[in-house]
Amino acid sequence: MAGTVDAIARGYYFAPRMSLRTPLYDFHVSCGAKMVDFAGWEMPLLYRGIVDEHLQTRASGSLFDVSHMGRIHFRGKDAVALLNKALTRNVAQMRIGQSRYSLVCNAAGGVLDDVIVSKDAKHWLLVCNASNRAKIIQHMQRLRDDGTFDVEIVDQTESTAMVAVQGPKVLELVGEVLGIDLRQIKRYGFENGTHMLSRYMLFRSGYTGEDGVEMIISAATARSMVQSLGREMGRSDSPIKPAGLGARDTLRLEAAMPLYGQELSESLDPISAGLAWAVDLTKDFIGAQPLRVIAERGPARKLVGLELNGPRIARHGSAIKRGSAVIGEVTSGTFSPTLQKSIALAYLDAAHADVGAAVDVDLRGTAVAAKVVPLPFYKRSG
Repeated sequence: MAGTVDAIARGYYFAPRMSLRTPLYDFHVSCGAKMVDFAGWEMPLLYRGIVDEHLQTRASGSLFDVSHMGRIHFRGKDAVALLNKALTRNVAQMRIGQSRYSLVCNAAGGVLDDVIVSKDAKHWLLVCNASNRAKIIQHMQRLRDDGTFDVEIVDQTESTAMVAVQGPKVLELVGEVLGIDLRQIKRYGFENGTHMLSRYMLFRSGYTGEDGVEMIISAATARSMVQSLGREMGRSDSPIKPAGLGARDTLRLEAAMPLYGQELSESLDPISAGLAWAVDLTKDFIGAQPLRVIAERGPARKLVGLELNGPRIARHGSAIKRGSAVIGEVTSGTFSPTLQKSIALAYLDAAHADVGAAVDVDLRGTAVAAKVVPLPFYKRSG
């Protein structure tokens, strides 16, 4: 899984500073995790192996520590107005208990981050990428102060933990532990609850292509909650086992979910990334006008899926050619453990981006034949 390890390496901070530890750090070490520095946090890359953890998620269930992701609360009478100015989705239409995938753009329509915004009874929650937390907080504070919005912005990342439990058996197993029917929660819905005297927010969402949940819990009770959810995760036949960043990346790639820094960046727009469904161009927000122009003209490049001939992995930045002409670039690639094929996401010139188009991927001087295929590469049944 060299491609996956390379992808994670691009999230590392090599600056000489102490990395943050999630409330589950000791749990990871006790489970034999290989820890790495990712976006300023010590995180588990793998426990038993990336392929093993990937297949465990697809077959049964895995528990991921995602406490490194930013969790920012917004309160105040102008919270809706501020969020609507910053986000591409219209939050004014949201109900309590609803979450939405959205984007935060710059004035040119480039992506500052992709986020999940949720409406609770007394506050709004924005979950952002770990590497962008400081940038997004500063951006929102600047918008608030420049526009004199009456909004309190509170970063609760380090006072809480967040875990994702993903896989086909997860809803039943976690529901039994919590004593609730998780199937009653709609996709991208959430509920608040209490388990073992610990309060939680539980979201029916995830980043693997499988059904499952994500939970925000207090830092103080994180380990006991995780052990309760995963039961005896150390057993070889446990239906839920811990999984690391490596498997999370191969799973999201099979599901064609974008990764910030690869498929998304400040120089890439959401229309070209195939995320027009998450952009409401009928409202005004930062970057709306440039995105309207792109939507009307059509993007010059499009994000597509590629299936390569043979097992070689297409690395980030690999050139894509038609004859001698360079027509695109790979953003993410791996050998799919589920499909047993070499797959990649890539930006291609729009004229060559139709499904079925034949291209060559330049892998260190060797042209490897590939074709454009429909996305996602993997879609769960049911």
